This record gives sequence, structure tokens and C-alpha cells, in this order.
Amino acid sequence: MSDTGPGEAHDTIDALLDEQRTFPPADDFVEQALVAGTFLYDEARQDDEGFWARQAADLVDWSQEWDTILDWQLPYANWFGGGTLNVAHNCLDRHVEAGKGDKVAFHWEGEPGDTRTITYRDLLDEVSQFANVLKGLGVEQGDRVNIYLPMIPEAAVAMLACARIGAPHSVVFGGFSSQSLADRINDAEAKVLITADGGYRRGEVFPLKPAADEACDASPTIDHVVVVKRGGNDVTMVEDRDHWYHELMDGASTDCPAEPMDAEHLLFLLYTSGTTGKPKGIMHTTGGYLTHATFTHRYVFDLHPDTDVFWCTADVGWITGHSYIVYGPLSNGCTQVMYEGVPNHPGNDRFWELVEKYGVTIFYTAPTAIRTFMKWGADEPAKHDLSSLRVLGTVGEPINPEAWMWYHEHIGGGRCPIVDTWWQTETGGIMISPLPGATTTKPGSATFPLPGISAEVVDDAGESVDVGGGYLTLTRPWPGMLRGIWGDPERYEETYWSRFPGRYFAGDGAKLDEDGYLWLLGRVDDVMNVSGHRISTTEVESALVSHPAVAEAAVVGATDATTGQAVIAYVILRGGEEVDGEALRAHVAAEIGAIAKPKQVYITPELPKTRSGKIMRRLLRDVAEGRNIGDTTTLADSSMFAELQAKAAAATED
Repeated sequence: MSDTGPGEAHDTIDALLDEQRTFPPADDFVEQALVAGTFLYDEARQDDEGFWARQAADLVDWSQEWDTILDWQLPYANWFGGGTLNVAHNCLDRHVEAGKGDKVAFHWEGEPGDTRTITYRDLLDEVSQFANVLKGLGVEQGDRVNIYLPMIPEAAVAMLACARIGAPHSVVFGGFSSQSLADRINDAEAKVLITADGGYRRGEVFPLKPAADEACDASPTIDHVVVVKRGGNDVTMVEDRDHWYHELMDGASTDCPAEPMDAEHLLFLLYTSGTTGKPKGIMHTTGGYLTHATFTHRYVFDLHPDTDVFWCTADVGWITGHSYIVYGPLSNGCTQVMYEGVPNHPGNDRFWELVEKYGVTIFYTAPTAIRTFMKWGADEPAKHDLSSLRVLGTVGEPINPEAWMWYHEHIGGGRCPIVDTWWQTETGGIMISPLPGATTTKPGSATFPLPGISAEVVDDAGESVDVGGGYLTLTRPWPGMLRGIWGDPERYEETYWSRFPGRYFAGDGAKLDEDGYLWLLGRVDDVMNVSGHRISTTEVESALVSHPAVAEAAVVGATDATTGQAVIAYVILRGGEEVDGEALRAHVAAEIGAIAKPKQVYITPELPKTRSGKIMRRLLRDVAEGRNIGDTTTLADSSMFAELQAKAAAATED
């Protein structure tokens, strides 16, 4: 990459961090791994369509086999044309029919400590009953159903009941506002809403039904509301519209045959909020999505369904919960943990208590959570026996190397491979990740595209980048890919296919190192232009977190008269640690170069995060540039802003 002066733009994103540590799979892990060596990659490289067809045949039950593997009319893909199947049958009936009805599907734990053990036969019966309930409420194949629930088993039941009868579901995270819910109901024109009185979070009941009522007041297509009794809080029930779940289920038949659906039948809508404009209804269909979710869950986590206990800590309101709590794990017939609440109630060791209690072997969580655990200290996991763990995973954003190492040492005991996974709501399932028995990992790198996935890093002109930073694109269709945006094909083409013709691009930067490893650099919207150098927020954040006193960092670019943009950092320290901003600025300069040194470092006890744990850098940019704070309705806690604004104002006066 050539040097550029101030004001000139690079044609790629600067790659600054250089991580050399490597972790090959341990011999004893390789001996029992589903995949060791390159045979899956070799097969997929020779014929990616044939590779996916074999996965579909081996991993999924079909009522009728397909005629055509792939019909690709850019940017629209149809997978397994002519084939029919039912997702709920694949997740439930086939396991019960195979004699595994008594196998535990979910160990569910409520935040207050109440528990339920649900077998595959239990789940099949409840799903069949609720499918009949939905039919009784007038839901027919193709009708949309909205789901707005806490992390309770009824969320999975509702999703699978919809799949059983061919009614596409739209799950809305229980932390979203009534307006967000109404927007999603109205865009999908849903007929039925499934909600709860409330759920538990941080030791208290948070009400859901009042927000659902507000949303329904603005949603003329809703005919019925089904309410699960969970929180025990007082609610208003509207006559003829609202129904208690338990009353509808009482006496409902468990006889509800799973109806075969076309492979391209719409399975669900899942809305991404985006930074501007109305939410996008991402469309996922039946055969390709289930194949992708089942395949990736099985091989990325090296799943042995007879012995593994899998725990994904996501909420079902996000794509991670769809693919790796409901559809992938249940299709594979494994046992899972589902937990309702937060990781620090009643203590900061709640997650590790549950790992020990249920003998969790595979643990999948977000880098945000890992950095929070770092802040709380290694003493918390040390209270518990975590020796059952054998595979660790991360999802949601790039993980910085120091958080990766902490996870490896304090949760994995130095013995568990870590699968750092890159994917999106739009991709349906994991796209880039190590295979734990086959891939030598590097802390912070998602490593390589999975077998059957074609990815390339390109520069501004769409030319391939061999070493260095650029834009992550996908060059071939894959089974789990989105089939469009609900009701808006033009937006689909403009959003994902217009930037680089013939390639899918959804806004993430990445770099390739000399060994061909992929390193995600976060959203290109978060790239800062400092004196003509395009610097990823992810790399500066990783440099900050590599300081032993730092638990978490968020970095934004703020307008600067001299350099175009200046690097502004917000830092959370580990418990009991002290360090000043100047020392951290010097640390960044030493780690990745003076060009990336923050102009200002603010020490803060918290960062503005959505309820899913994503840092809202847009709001931090508002603080850094002295603007009024934008919309904070999706934040978990907005109370830290007054302190941050005061610090920013004081720094400006200095």
C-alpha cells in the first residue's frame, strides 16, 4: 500500500494490528473431531452446489427431494427447487420417531431460579398443541405471526408451531419499544401477536403486555393477542382479542401433522433496525436456511449430539437465537441450556454457575459479554468447575485479541478451541469461522470462510486484496442467504448488491494477513479518516484493551479541523485498576502507531449499549462533537450520558 499525505484517501482500510500468536488444535481434540484436515474444503472447492446438496441430503429430512439444487438469477437465489420439507418435523418429530423422545431438548432456567426440563416429546406435544391453537385463531399458511416474548420456552414453541403450519413468524426482541413492535407488525401485516404479561430481568419483572397493547392500538391487522403468564404482573385483557396462552392450550389436541412446505416457502421475517429509515424485514426461507443452520451448528461447534450440552446465550429475538437456539440445535437433536435473565443476577458468576450445574460442553456468547466478564475479574469463573467445557464460541462483533486470550485462559482453561464466528442476520448462519478440529486459530481472527462459502476482500474499485484491509464481499450464493427485503425488492438490490456489482456486500471491513487469515474490522461506517489514513475503530479498541488495566473500549472519529477526523476513545477499566488517559494514548501509539493515537481518552464506568450488547457509537460521536444526543430508546441504560457530556465539555474548554 502506498503512502498518502493528508487529505488523500486510501483505496483500502489500513491494517495496523499484527497478531502472531497461534493455537493449533490439540491432538486429543483432533482424534474425536468430526472434521480434521481439509476434506470438506476440498469437496466444496470442486463443486460448491454439489457440496450443499450433499449436506441437505445428509442432515435434513425431505418429504420430496428437489429437482434443482440452485437457480441463481443475481441477486436472487432459489435453493433446492421442487423439494418439500417441514422445519418443525426436522426439529422434533424425526427425533421422537427415532426413539429419542425422552432426550432433554432444553434445560430452562428462569432468572429467579425456577427451572423446567423439556424433552423432545414434551416439546413436540406443546408445539403441536399450539399449532392447533393458532389454526383455531384463524392462522393459515402464509399468514404472518408476531412474537414478543422473554427468554422462555414458549418463544421456541411459538416459532416451531408457526413453522409447523407454514405461518411465517416475525420475532421482536422483548426489550424493544411499543413503537418498534408496531413498526414490525404493520410492515408484515401480522394477524396474531404472541406476548407475555412480563419477564424477569435483574431481579425484577419487566412488563411486556402494556407495550404490546400500545403497539396493537397502532396495528389494525392484529386480530388476536395470545398472552403467556410469566411475570405475574397485572395486565389488562381486551375482550375477544386477548387470550391467555394456558387457557387456549388446555385441552388443545397434540395431533397436528407437520405440513410439507416448498423449499422456498417463507419461514420467517427478522427485522434489522439499521441506522436510518424504516426497519428492513429480512426474508429467510425453508430448505436452504435449515440446511445452512444445521450444517454450521454441527461442524463449527464439532457437535456430538448424544453427549454435548450446548448453550448459546443470545436472545431468540436476534438471528443468533433463531439459528443457534431454535433451528440448528433442535434440527441436530442436541440438548441445550436456555436462560431467561442477565449474567449478573444474583451474582456476577451466574453464567458459570449454570455451566457447572448443567455440565455445559459448548458455550457461545458475545465479545461484549466476555469483556464485561473481564471487568468483573477472573475470580468469578474461578468459583466454579468449568471442566465440562470443550468448545467456546463468539458472535456479534470482532473479538479483540486480549479478550480472546482471557476467554481462552479463564473460561476454557487453556484447553478449549475458540470458534470466532462472522455472520449476519442477512446470511442466516455462520459464514467465516474456524473448524475446531481442523483450523489453527489466531486470537482475534475469524480465520477462513467455511466450506461452501466464497468470500473476498476488495478495495474501493472492487479489485481483490491479497494482503491488507478492504471490504468483505461474498462472491457465490449460499443456502442460508436472505431472499430479499419484505415488500421492497429495490431496497434489497440497492443495500446489498449495488456497491460491488455481482457481489454481496453488507458493510463490513476486513483485512487479510500474510497467511490468508481474515480479520473483521467492524462496520465500514465506523472507519475513521485521520489525515488520509482510514483506520478501523476495531483495531484501536483492540489496542486499548490490550493494556492490562482496560476491560472495554469504544472508539469513534470526531470532526477535527486539522486531521479531518480525530480518534476519541471511551474506556472502562478492570475492577481495581487505575490508569490515566495519557498512558493509554501512549500505549495505542506503541501498539499500532502514532497515527492511531487518540486525541482524547475518557474513563467511564459504562458505555451506551443496546439491550443486545452492541455499543452505540453513533451516540458517542454525538457526545464527542457536542451535539444533542440522538434517539436512546433501544439503550439498556442511558444514565451515563450526563457524565460523558460533562467530561467532553471540560475537554473542549481545555
